[in-house]
Amino acid sequence: MNTFDTYLHTILTEGGTEAHRHGSATVEAQHLLLAIAAQEGTAPQRILASAGLDHQAIRAALDREFDHSLSTVGVTRSSFDLPRPSTTSKRPPTMGATGKLALERGFASVSRKKDLRPLHVLLGILQAEVGTVPRALALAGVDRTDLLTRIHNTIASDNIE
Repeated sequence: MNTFDTYLHTILTEGGTEAHRHGSATVEAQHLLLAIAAQEGTAPQRILASAGLDHQAIRAALDREFDHSLSTVGVTRSSFDLPRPSTTSKRPPTMGATGKLALERGFASVSRKKDLRPLHVLLGILQAEVGTVPRALALAGVDRTDLLTRIHNTIASDNIE
């Protein structure tokens, strides 16, 4: 396995752990984003951290997005005694639609598989125009365009060396 394949395997595995922790049967883009933020010392984690997006900050942004989504239909989390997500399932989560689309976008940004870098996974997640991740980042005041620019610049400078 090359470096990218090892990184991708780690992100998919940790994304599955995040999904399971949150009671989801599928690994979605937000679970992959949380997994990326947890990979200390990687280029994607450093770019997220430079924007104030560590694992905890992303989790908080996702919680705000959930609360905001509920409020659009006049519901608050405190109005109900919501059960904690179930983590009793023995089946590993499968890839969900937003997770697949994020990976497809990231992979499509290169012409050859050997050119893939860990940043391409983050790129695919952040390129989504709609969905949980863009809403969460907007509510957190994160400039997604700036993050995408930093990713593109880092990939470009990596290819020069």
